[in-house]
Amino acid sequence: MKNTVKPYSAEGSKKSQVEKMFDNIASSYDFNNKILSLGIDKLWRKKLVTTIKKENPRFVLDVATGTADVAISLVQNIPDLKVVGIDISAGMLKKGEEKLQILKLNNQIELRQEDSENLSFESNGFDAVTVAFGVRNFENLSKGLQEIYRVLKPGGMILVLEFSKPSIQPISGIYHFYFKKILPFVGRITSKDNNAYTYLYESVQAFPEGKNFTNILDSLGYHSSKCRKLSFGICSLYTAYK
Repeated sequence: MKNTVKPYSAEGSKKSQVEKMFDNIASSYDFNNKILSLGIDKLWRKKLVTTIKKENPRFVLDVATGTADVAISLVQNIPDLKVVGIDISAGMLKKGEEKLQILKLNNQIELRQEDSENLSFESNGFDAVTVAFGVRNFENLSKGLQEIYRVLKPGGMILVLEFSKPSIQPISGIYHFYFKKILPFVGRITSKDNNAYTYLYESVQAFPEGKNFTNILDSLGYHSSKCRKLSFGICSLYTAYK
């Protein structure tokens, strides 16, 4: 990323601060997602699932799984799929486990607390890897993407959903006002964390979106990398292959 943006302080590791932030907001995370995204996040996840389904995967790693929304969507839409979801935040994973219990999906989804930049999995094991709104939280973006490349099978696919910055007016102006002013204000009230949703805006601004991100993928050995803009460029779906 162009600049290292951290949730709480310029001092200390980004990784530990991100873990603390998500532990802090875990209890309100799903509620805030529904309210603050106006439900559009469901459409973005649906686009990711539709794209990966064409690859007919059997074993998928969901990095930065959070409360397991993507993992759940995957197994509900792709027959006989097994998913391992990992996240650095124990608080987020606890909420995800509660969902799996209710939906009785524990046999199809396994959740683990892991560092995305130091994965415990063997090389060449997964048909696909998904990351929804998590790569901008990596402390070392290249290292995280290299680890994903390592655990992918040859020919395997990476799919990344991430916020981006629309350039078309008036969408761009509305987007920046909402993300910079409204979202942090509401987020502070609902999550009781004064920094989390300010960090969201700042981390999106610093993220190397579009061609800059596909260039990074290419430089790490991925091929056929593409960026698809969603919802007027508010979000992007990146795909590439090992």
